[in-house]
Amino acid sequence: MDLLSLQHSRSAVFLDRDGVINEMVYNPEFGLVDSPSNPKEFILLPSVGDAIRKLNLMGVLVIVVSNQPGVAKGRYSLALHNAMTEKMHLELTQAGAKLDAVYYCLHHPEAKLAEYRKVCECRKPKPGILWQAVRDWNINLQSSYLIGDGVTDIVAGQAVGVSTLFISSKKPYILEELDKQNVHPDIIVSSLADAVGILEKMERHDE
Repeated sequence: MDLLSLQHSRSAVFLDRDGVINEMVYNPEFGLVDSPSNPKEFILLPSVGDAIRKLNLMGVLVIVVSNQPGVAKGRYSLALHNAMTEKMHLELTQAGAKLDAVYYCLHHPEAKLAEYRKVCECRKPKPGILWQAVRDWNINLQSSYLIGDGVTDIVAGQAVGVSTLFISSKKPYILEELDKQNVHPDIIVSSLADAVGILEKMERHDE
């Protein structure tokens, strides 16, 4: 990014989706906690609307960057995937908040559907999905952040040079996995609301 572009660039907060914006869902058939598979299961986490509204008021871009291989795995249709995204936008709008953009990686290397079966550059921990947003929105990475709840989120954020905030219950196995992969988020928080509170304090300090 050249100097002229940098002067006209904007700061952004990149958000993972599942576990950051919306609740995870328990699947009794497989005994796993997974992403929602239909709009009925898609439920915003408490205080998420208020947190994103605060980011909007801070004047930063709010951009979702999320791996969503459910269609590729045959868990649900593309129509249901789109319906969940529509519900997310609608409920955030009702809370007085908005997302500036949403970027999904729909691929998976072991996808059931051949059209989505590939080893891509956009599936986190690879940073391709973030680089695409940077190009589309002329983002200043030095003043931007990524908030996620997975190791892959933090790795992708660090790869493009943004500050990273890791949402974690601080369970030992999660912290052990971070150490195992030599991944060290800049800040560990308990929720998106907690993360935004920290960013607000940092902004006030800068002023």
